[in-house]
Formats: sequence, structure tokens, C-alpha cells
Amino acid sequence: MELKQVIVARKDLNLSKGKLSAQVAHASVSAAEKSEWKKDWMRQGQKKSVLKVENEKGLIDVFMRAKDSGLPTELIQDMGKTEIPAGTKTCVGIGPAPEEEIDKVTGELKLY
Repeated sequence: MELKQVIVARKDLNLSKGKLSAQVAHASVSAAEKSEWKKDWMRQGQKKSVLKVENEKGLIDVFMRAKDSGLPTELIQDMGKTEIPAGTKTCVGIGPAPEEEIDKVTGELKLY
């Protein structure tokens, strides 16, 4: 079984590369900690993709679909110490989980 992880980030926030990288890392680690497939995914090379949505509504939609599908998922909200206000929803981490299950939720999204 092929496992992967997907991080979905908001495009409308126009985050700096460093800030975006930090938010993606938060989502990756937080979602992985919830996954029953974490050890197998680590052995397989930690396959992951970063995808984009246009705004908060799109992010929440992906989060709810992943959660409703039973996938390990985490919604990241910023602490507000640098570029954006506290509580801003920035990313969703999904998986690691079976690739085909994640694709049912994120298959239509484009790479960031």
C-alpha cells in the first residue's frame, strides 16, 4: 500500500517563503502524529505534496472532507507572532494515509 501525506495551504495569505515553510512543517508533523500509518510512511520515504486552495473557505472545506473521511488531519492556526493575526487558519495536514484515500479528498487541487 502506497502511503502519502498532503499539506493544503491558503494562497490568499501571500505568506513569505519562510512563513509558509514553517506553517507547512507544523501541518506535516501534527497530522503525522495522529496517523496509524506513520511508521510505515517513514519507511517508505515520507512521500508528501503541498497543494493550494484560494482562501479560508476552501481550506475549511478540505479539512472537513478529510475529517469526515476518517483521515488523520490537522488544521493549523497561526500564533500571530510574525506576519499574520493570531488564529489565522493557514494549512491543513492530511495523512500519512493510503494514497487513494487522500486523493478522493485532494485529487482536484493543484500544487502550491
